[in-house]
Amino acid sequence: MKQIIECVPNFSEGRDKSVIDQIVKSIAAVEGIKVLDVDPGEATNRTVVTFVGSPEAVLEAAFQGVKCSGEVIDMRKHHGAHPRSGACDVLPLVPVAGITLEECAELARGLAKRIYDELGVPCYCYEAAAFKPERKNLAVCRAGEYEALPEKIADPARRPDFSPEKYNDTVARCGAINVGARNFLVAVNYNLNTTSTRRAMAIAFDVREKGRKMREGGSLTGKVLKDADGNDIWQPGTLKGCKAIGWYIDEYGIAQVSMNITDINATPLHVAYEEVSRAAAARGLRVTGAEIVGLVPKKVLMDAGKFYLEKQQRSLGISDDEIMKIAVKSMSLDDLRPFNPHEKVIEYLMEDPRQQALKERLVRMTLKGFADETASESPAPGGGSISAYMGALGAALGTMVANLSAHKRGWDDRWKEFSEWAEKGQGIMKELVGLVDEDTAAFDRIMAAFGLPKGTDEEKAARAEAIEEATLYASQVPLRTMKASFKVFEVARAMATEGNPNSVSDAGVGALAARSAVLGACLNVKINAVGLKDKEKAATLIAEAEGIAAKAVEEEKEILDIVNSKING
Repeated sequence: MKQIIECVPNFSEGRDKSVIDQIVKSIAAVEGIKVLDVDPGEATNRTVVTFVGSPEAVLEAAFQGVKCSGEVIDMRKHHGAHPRSGACDVLPLVPVAGITLEECAELARGLAKRIYDELGVPCYCYEAAAFKPERKNLAVCRAGEYEALPEKIADPARRPDFSPEKYNDTVARCGAINVGARNFLVAVNYNLNTTSTRRAMAIAFDVREKGRKMREGGSLTGKVLKDADGNDIWQPGTLKGCKAIGWYIDEYGIAQVSMNITDINATPLHVAYEEVSRAAAARGLRVTGAEIVGLVPKKVLMDAGKFYLEKQQRSLGISDDEIMKIAVKSMSLDDLRPFNPHEKVIEYLMEDPRQQALKERLVRMTLKGFADETASESPAPGGGSISAYMGALGAALGTMVANLSAHKRGWDDRWKEFSEWAEKGQGIMKELVGLVDEDTAAFDRIMAAFGLPKGTDEEKAARAEAIEEATLYASQVPLRTMKASFKVFEVARAMATEGNPNSVSDAGVGALAARSAVLGACLNVKINAVGLKDKEKAATLIAEAEGIAAKAVEEEKEILDIVNSKING
């Protein structure tokens, strides 16, 4: 599996676009790097940059970004609402694919050493990369912020992990960087209907995992309670894996609770939103919306959308875009500015638009465009792609009946039952939509194989092998279409039997479409399999396809009998 790392450096400049552009340019110039997001904040005077790539590329890009930031940012002149200790304040590596958190931690330590050795900028290692247990907490590393660095560097116990023994001009200009490795972190600000920083901070204390110091009489101003060893006693907050503070944002004229969710499995975004809302209400305040800083994994918004759909007793079997729309509206993520998931979700931004457009050439067409392309003299798309699309339409009809049933007046107690059917139908439909273009791609692979050179014996052998492999693949794809389309019958049967009786004909049409999809794909399995030199393999594929086709005919008949009996009363 290809190794992919995400890096999310925070730079202490959010107002001067020319400075931000120089830093981002230094990062993007590294080959193999894709910059996903640049999120400047004027009030915080801070910019969050998100980029991804191979480990080697990310380490180089991170180094170049640090080098540039030290040249264009002077920390002696920096002021902002957000805590910070350096021109590049935090520099976390995040495992995305093919690499572990532990491996990222080792890379982070090596990066911190290189930054100090080559640039002279001191570095703390935090989170998974920490050398000392207490430094896993970023707040410990950044305690006192930039202004405390002279005394911290002079103290061997508080000195950065890679650091000079004395405060010098480089440190004065660049500050200290916190280099680490962590899992996905969601940074989110909750907007409050108040201008009071004190009240925002009180809510932050209520919910953050660390909580607040306990005081005599439970008051906010009483003497701090101590344990037997003389240490402050803390009252934990309600949210695991969450750090939070309260602040006032001049740009918006409101107070916010600013939160980092460091463990989205322990505390999903929607859980945090609901708990902050509860804590605010207990203090006579209201959360008017939320602001996601940087990017989020798709799962964060999908889980939130499904949570709110369940609260509304609405079906979850709708498109991803619709689910995310529910998440955006439920948490008012567009309260302060427009929120477009396709600009904030990591998975969407990692897609190469050109490759995706090629991969989805057919399914991105209009209905008329798809029909016109099919009718043209081009041999593809052909019956295989049409079969996959018929299967997708069959699944869509079954899903529609499930969604209508989930929302039917008087059937409120059955919404979850139909929601589960709708989710199943959605999954089948997505699979078949993907097969529309894959079938045409399989045909193109055969044509490419036939176009290979055949001037020498070696070229002839390679060409014959490529043709055999492409032909086998072109036989397997429609077989997958058959299997996926056959799954439609389960949904169609359930909806014909249990679904909204006013939509029973739609369930019947779904069964008809599924049968046509199965039989059509079967023809493609046969015509491609007969071209295989491995006749035993061809016979196995054809036999499996014919068995599925025979069962499809039986399924369609039984479902249509149910449909007609209901229509005829």
